[in-house]
Amino acid sequence: MAPALLAVGTERATRPGKPVKYDTVFRNRVLALLEEPPPSGMSHWDGPAVAEKLGASVHAVWRVLRREGIYLQRRRSWCVSTDQQFAPKAADVVGLYLNPPVNAVVLSVDEKPSIQAIERASGYVETDSGKVVRALKSTYKRHGTLNLFAALEVETGQVHTKFTQFKKRQDFRDFLDGVLADQPRDREIHVILDNYSPHRRNDDWLARFEGRVQFHFTPTSASWLNQIEIVFSLLQRRTLNGGSFRTKDQLREAIEAFFRRHNERAKPFRWRKREVKGSQLRNTIVNLRN
Repeated sequence: MAPALLAVGTERATRPGKPVKYDTVFRNRVLALLEEPPPSGMSHWDGPAVAEKLGASVHAVWRVLRREGIYLQRRRSWCVSTDQQFAPKAADVVGLYLNPPVNAVVLSVDEKPSIQAIERASGYVETDSGKVVRALKSTYKRHGTLNLFAALEVETGQVHTKFTQFKKRQDFRDFLDGVLADQPRDREIHVILDNYSPHRRNDDWLARFEGRVQFHFTPTSASWLNQIEIVFSLLQRRTLNGGSFRTKDQLREAIEAFFRRHNERAKPFRWRKREVKGSQLRNTIVNLRN
């Protein structure tokens, strides 16, 4: 009996297991399919559509996607600069952050136009799962808009602001006149700007300063190189998103309060981007994962 049992055990030990149905070949088919146009009537691939196309289990597709770190329902936007002078322009701007000229003031300037005074009820609610979240009423009222000009002193983190009815070239010049009036006259002024039309064609205004004021333009489609955008992002998240303003004056007071608080605690931003390229993003799975 012992040899028979041994024979049976040996047979079981050497018997091949269930063939692998979803292997590396299947994984490669999934990834290759995601590079192709989605089915007619769909803006993008999802798990069921991939499974149907490949004749596979949707759970197997999801396992591959999770393993590869691909989330088809998440969205992220990007902007690629096609500026032929991207490298020298970016180097010029970043150089002002990392190694500014001696005895100079570097200003990062832009406008945030058409900020809406929206009145909308909000509060905390408990969901069916027992979690407490911030809730906003679906309906709201509009009470007009404000235009905001802002200039960040890169060295100190202080921000100068001005509200205007319009955002034309003269409004831009008047704002800079006010900012420059507070700067020491013995220091050069370097102004970082994007390519918005009122920022251009200001040679006659610059001539008044006899070379003391210089404009530095970010590459086209690369205003993210301008540090004032960081300040606008903080303003949007901390004050504007979810805020309720019954009048434009209330909106103005809230924005002014934000900048008072900001300037009381102001400190310079650290430029931490390790690499800046103009055409580094392509519509591929690898880059969507990064």
